[in-house]
Amino acid sequence: MSASDPWHRALADLVSRSHRLPPDELPVAVDDVLRPLGVTSTLYLVDVEQRTLRPLPGSGGPPAEPLSIDSSLAGRAFTQVEVHVGHGPPPRLWVPIVNGTDRLGLLEVYATAGADLADETLWDGCRLIAGLVGHLVTSKSSYGDCLQRARRSRPMEVSAELLWNLLPPLTFATADTTINALLEPAYEVGGDAFDYALNGGTISLAILDGVGHGLPAVLTTSVALGTLRAARRAGADLTATARAIDEAIAGMWSDSRFVTGVLAEFDTRTGLLRYVEAGHPPPVVLRRGRAVRTLTGARRLPLGLGDERGAVAEAQLEPGDRLLLHTDGVTEARDAAGEMFGLSRLADLAERQITSGLPGAEILRRLTHAVAAHRDAAFAGDDATLMLIEWSAAAAEGSEP
Repeated sequence: MSASDPWHRALADLVSRSHRLPPDELPVAVDDVLRPLGVTSTLYLVDVEQRTLRPLPGSGGPPAEPLSIDSSLAGRAFTQVEVHVGHGPPPRLWVPIVNGTDRLGLLEVYATAGADLADETLWDGCRLIAGLVGHLVTSKSSYGDCLQRARRSRPMEVSAELLWNLLPPLTFATADTTINALLEPAYEVGGDAFDYALNGGTISLAILDGVGHGLPAVLTTSVALGTLRAARRAGADLTATARAIDEAIAGMWSDSRFVTGVLAEFDTRTGLLRYVEAGHPPPVVLRRGRAVRTLTGARRLPLGLGDERGAVAEAQLEPGDRLLLHTDGVTEARDAAGEMFGLSRLADLAERQITSGLPGAEILRRLTHAVAAHRDAAFAGDDATLMLIEWSAAAAEGSEP
């Protein structure tokens, strides 16, 4: 495509409109810039529970209903992050909407009658527009409620509303490292949380689980998460960060509340992982699609209870390794007979999903839904959070031994 191509003009038009664009007018703006191309569209966003794709009101296509991710062609386009052709009627394209690598939804595109849906120019143009829509959905979500509301199938509890606003995006990737995380149940969370940050080739990782349930647990975890970020940004190491969280929680409450967690630093240039386990389930290392070990070093008391040992463990990862972190709500989820989901079942499912070749975000979505399907309502009440980090083979290129 040249700079004078109609698709580039449509992209430039949408960029120009975006500076003063209210969130609820995004679907209308997309239709306006596509109309000269003989194209109409419907915008879908994935719901917070990652089960359906929900249409944004105001899109110019035919009236739309939510679409199941697991039983529709649109869902296949979303899970595989690939453009798919729907032969109708009417014919259409399903184009993934991502922000970076974070899957946000789909752009359903209707072209003029007789248009060639296999045309590469059409596909490239739709990808351009969908890419910008992904950035706009992310940047505009904090300016109004319509985009958040569209992603919900029911009201969210206060604890969940608070926690979701503290979490980083569910997916992040560089040339050599990918991070995916997911939290369930989405509308009634307790004290689970996750965090990550990349600085100069080192990724800081954390998974947390506040004692208790509901808003009290989320408040405790929020203090831990805020303290963690403040300490990290001040240059504190893992030991100092853990002690800062101890002091913050103990200074805020006198009822011995605590947060279990894993704090880690991963050097993407060498594959060295440094970590602290604070009363939390150990991470699992997956190598060539198989669970090969759990990381059980440097265990200390949960955060908030104080521990002077200050030990930090190390593990050397190999290119292509994956690191799976989880909260106890995953392995301790019980079915109607009281049987726990268990670590071996989690590892086995992770191994099978990894060999499928699906993106990490989809692997994690399927693992989380497997936990939810196993858990009986009588045993509900604890969060289930998963975090998957992949260090690709490209990471080894150029790194010194």
